[in-house]
Amino acid sequence: MPPITPDWAAYVAQMEQVLALELDDARRQELLTQFSRIAAMAEPLMAFALDDRLEVAGVYQA
Repeated sequence: MPPITPDWAAYVAQMEQVLALELDDARRQELLTQFSRIAAMAEPLMAFALDDRLEVAGVYQA
């Protein structure tokens, strides 16, 4: 399966509406830069194949 490339600009625009924020262009651009950096850092981890038989972590119940 090819990796999914998020549309960060659309995400930021949606979050601006959901959170009732008004970002100027400089802040919006900085957010896009940061999201791109975070995605690049996470890419190797997300590409790491896990064994299908690997047990999942248990669920904590108090």
